[in-house]
Amino acid sequence: MALASKSIKELLGDEAEDLLTHKCDTISKDKLHLPSPSYVDEVWYQSDRNPRVLRNLQALLDHGRLGGTGFTSILPVDQGVEHSGGASFAPNPDYFDPENIIKLAIEGGCNGVASTFGVLGAVARKYAHKIPFIVKINHNELMTYPNTYDQVMFGSVERAYDMGAVAVGATIYFGSEESSRQIQEVARAFERAHELGLATILWCYTRNSAFKVDGEDYHASADLTGQANHLGVTLQADIIKQKQPTNNGGYKALNMGDSSYGKLDEDIYNKLASEHPIDLTRYQVANCYMGRAGLINSGGGSGENDFAQAVRTAVINKRAGGMGLISGRKAFQRPLKEGVKLLNFIQDVYLDEDITVA
Repeated sequence: MALASKSIKELLGDEAEDLLTHKCDTISKDKLHLPSPSYVDEVWYQSDRNPRVLRNLQALLDHGRLGGTGFTSILPVDQGVEHSGGASFAPNPDYFDPENIIKLAIEGGCNGVASTFGVLGAVARKYAHKIPFIVKINHNELMTYPNTYDQVMFGSVERAYDMGAVAVGATIYFGSEESSRQIQEVARAFERAHELGLATILWCYTRNSAFKVDGEDYHASADLTGQANHLGVTLQADIIKQKQPTNNGGYKALNMGDSSYGKLDEDIYNKLASEHPIDLTRYQVANCYMGRAGLINSGGGSGENDFAQAVRTAVINKRAGGMGLISGRKAFQRPLKEGVKLLNFIQDVYLDEDITVA
């Protein structure tokens, strides 16, 4: 049963009226390419993507509870590598078994499941034809001592293709010392993926200790993440995964005093965005070629108010013009029924016709 609008308002609490009635006066929704049942026909059909890529994009958009809407709800479980298996699965050890990851995605009504070569390969013959697979081809491993933070390839695009995946995913740490190499590796991988007919999803993360200035963390600032998105679509990612903005002004902070970093225009802050979370996320969508590449925001780590936070993130993403949410730890670090419930709550936001683009 769908989550009622009243329940969504209750979960949003004091922010409900502001988030549900806000009108975006920065970048008009009329300028965006918005998710719709005909999104592939209207947007990607015009591109250089071959028919096999279009078929796989459509397969992803047609699956699960959001099938046929143009929106996506994806379960990502690569944390066994990115955050260590013990730290990720200790709250619910069932998910050491890859089959339970797939079961959660299916019972949760997701469009697809994104995970590692090992997880998806372990159950590919049983499940690749039952839910779209997205194979994450690079990772940051936490075994090197002291810990280093770098994304390295864990396998080939051909292997993802052979196991029946519809898409590959990758991460780039934009701003890091290793980013130039990561950009080249992902560019080659995405070119090969498109040749084989696989869709591409890029985790466009920012990472550099210098992005923390005077106690303020700008890793999720709208201007820096927006530029990361812009680079991601330049690499021909079909879908962009990004953390939802928590502030703005990263470029300005990094250009204080005698420092100089990047390029900026004051209109980024005065005309193209405001302090409102929907406007900040709208700027991220704009950098995805005005929505030609869909923006999916991450659900973040698990915590005390997971259901309320997940619904809030979904409302902001949808009203900004985004394509959906990709939420992992909030779902798998709890019993199966609760994980399914959380995923359904997210999906219900996108199914609610009263929640419109701002």
